[in-house]
Amino acid sequence: MADRSAEHWYPTAAYLYTLHLDGPALAWEYLRRHPDYRRDWLRCRRRPEAAHAWGLRLLEDPNLDARDAHPAWHPDHDGVLQLHPDADPPPDAHVFEFWCIPGYKHVIHDGKRLLLTARWPGCCVRLALSPGLADGMAYLYAVRACAEPCTHYRSITAELGKLATVDGTVPAAAARSRPTPAALLELHTLQALDATLAGASLRETAAGLFGAEAVAADWYTDGGLRSRVRRLVRRGHSLMRGGYRRLAQLE
Repeated sequence: MADRSAEHWYPTAAYLYTLHLDGPALAWEYLRRHPDYRRDWLRCRRRPEAAHAWGLRLLEDPNLDARDAHPAWHPDHDGVLQLHPDADPPPDAHVFEFWCIPGYKHVIHDGKRLLLTARWPGCCVRLALSPGLADGMAYLYAVRACAEPCTHYRSITAELGKLATVDGTVPAAAARSRPTPAALLELHTLQALDATLAGASLRETAAGLFGAEAVAADWYTDGGLRSRVRRLVRRGHSLMRGGYRRLAQLE
């Protein structure tokens, strides 16, 4: 077995940030690894139709991980807060105040409206700002008409709850609970996917994920560890080659 310990995918610590990503951010982690997407970024980054084929409004740099990238999915997922001017506001209506939105802000224009992403420790909120909305203007939230509007409403209220808990100040850090089994599954899947894309064998991949001692003790034909790594690799390729759309709520 070759020594892969110096390769970029080998240290699990490099993937710890993925433990606290939401669905759209995880979707980006899988998409940015797709070889064809990386090719399109180099050749077609200024063509909107190339982005739409991947479920994006604009192509995003695949060299940026989910901590620095801000992919604009098409169509918007349920968690995006859509803000529009209020044509008939009451006297005590709340007004839009850009600088009162907490966190580090990133704004892009997708050709139709501004997309605002605000991040602070433990949270990420995404907003779509109507072209007619200006700072200091009364506004309202829009819910897309559908057969199950209550489901969309619950998604929006969950996002609004994030803003309500901040109360004007952004914490310098956030205490986080132990990662869930689902979060650990995504970490291991991404690490296994990177290993195979780099040419590592299943056994080499297992050593990076679970340690050489675990491989020496439990690596045999159709054994538990071998089967587990095989499933992780298969899952990673499936998510990279289209399954990410489910995580981004595109289907």
